[in-house]
Amino acid sequence: MLGMLFLLWAASLIFPSILAAQDRYVVSYGGFGGYQVPIWITKELGLLEKYKIHADLVMIPGSSRQMQALLGGSIHFSQIDATAPVTAYLQGANLVVVAGALNKFPFSVVARPEIRQPSDLIGKKIGIVNFGGQNELSVLMALKEWNIPREAVNIIPAGPSEGRMVALNTKALDATVLSPPQTIQAEKLGFRTLVHMSDLKASFPLDTVVMHRAFLKQHRGVAKRFLQAFIEGLHQVMTNKEKTVNVYQKILKQSDRALVEKTYDYYAPQFSMPPRVSLDGLRTTAEFIAKKVNVDVQTMLDESLLDELEKEGFFKPFKR
Repeated sequence: MLGMLFLLWAASLIFPSILAAQDRYVVSYGGFGGYQVPIWITKELGLLEKYKIHADLVMIPGSSRQMQALLGGSIHFSQIDATAPVTAYLQGANLVVVAGALNKFPFSVVARPEIRQPSDLIGKKIGIVNFGGQNELSVLMALKEWNIPREAVNIIPAGPSEGRMVALNTKALDATVLSPPQTIQAEKLGFRTLVHMSDLKASFPLDTVVMHRAFLKQHRGVAKRFLQAFIEGLHQVMTNKEKTVNVYQKILKQSDRALVEKTYDYYAPQFSMPPRVSLDGLRTTAEFIAKKVNVDVQTMLDESLLDELEKEGFFKPFKR
């Protein structure tokens, strides 16, 4: 993955046309966990168009693939967890994190019924989406807090959550990492929730907004309007349960409204307004990836647009 990110970063320097202003933009997100809702509602309520951002929303599974697309120029804005941006940044990629709506892992470790405590995971198979993303990092951080050596478990890339739940049922996996609504569905099927990772000590920037640094510099007005739309969408998530549940049902194709309402109730209190990024979370992520301490990540974070909007009073209508 690192080699591919480096090549695409180099390509973005050679072909600056990918950073040109567009009549239409492409915005990515990484899956169907309930924490993805800020960008969904921003699109579904027409807030991008309100701020004169004409954009297509695309799902790219896995943060490393999203980052490849961003550095390669096929997308302009990404709602993405911190792992792939930090990895690319440590390799010299010219990207920037401008906001972050969620700074905790929203996942839970869900296991087969016979696994009753974290120590029971020793020697077992834990399924994740793919290596190099938030799933793997969350498992590694959990193992560290539980004092379980990495080599004591078998971490297996097993694809989307639906397939991992099937693998749990067939005993192909012993445990996996899920988020609502999948955790709620898994409990209904008889699987055991071992731990909610939001209870871990470590912070982790999850719903970050990332773009190419050159795009921010050359098209700051576009980036600012995008962020305004995102912030208004986030406000709707945090304050308007009815609209948000409707969006959840549409995107997730979920007819069980009670399940979706539980998903909303889990996530809504965890989002941050203003959507500032945890610098400690970025640093912790970088230290895990680089396998050393005191990694400088300050320069990959640029909250100047948020600062401008605060000075202009943009956030005043969005206080709870």
